[in-house]
Amino acid sequence: MNKKLLSIYNRLYKRFGPQGWWPADSAFEVAIGAILTQNTSWKNVERAICNLKKNRLLTFEKMYRVNRGDLAHLIRPAGYFNIKAKRIKNFLSFLKCSYNGSLKKMSSGDPAYLRQELLSVNGIGPETADSILLYALRKPVFVVDAYTKRIFSRHKLAKEDVDYHELQSLFMMHLPPDEQLFNEYHALLVKLAKDYCRKSKKECLRCPIHEKD
Repeated sequence: MNKKLLSIYNRLYKRFGPQGWWPADSAFEVAIGAILTQNTSWKNVERAICNLKKNRLLTFEKMYRVNRGDLAHLIRPAGYFNIKAKRIKNFLSFLKCSYNGSLKKMSSGDPAYLRQELLSVNGIGPETADSILLYALRKPVFVVDAYTKRIFSRHKLAKEDVDYHELQSLFMMHLPPDEQLFNEYHALLVKLAKDYCRKSKKECLRCPIHEKD
């Protein structure tokens, strides 16, 4: 399985090149973006992030102090804005209480412990927690999403009903614990799903995974 996973990675990288993910100016922006991207497209998240930047709110101190209603208004493009504003505030309260508002302090912790802490925050599930760990805190934790499940089930490398942790284990048990590898691999799978392995339209003959080495 190790060779198979690395072969897929190499083929995707050869076709698409480096993805430069997660696009952000700071770890804090990544963490907020991970919450905003729940149940919406990245395009909508970008619009919400742009609003936050225009209002100079993308720092812990300023966002912690802003009224939740005002925050909800600014992140409206990301959808479910009232719910997401509450989730962001929950995350900020956790960060304040546990790490005095510092992601840098948080990043020194053990990944497994940090993951449990994040999952204890109301509104943060496995994918969001792992996105914060990988992309904001740079921990070697593989992020799984619907794209990953779609691709690997179609290639018979996972069951269609595989759950999050089972699919995540497939990567983490058979690949070296490398943050950069996990980062790039996940981004390449997202690219593949959007360009070739779409939900309603498959382009299997053009799929880089089918190419010969």
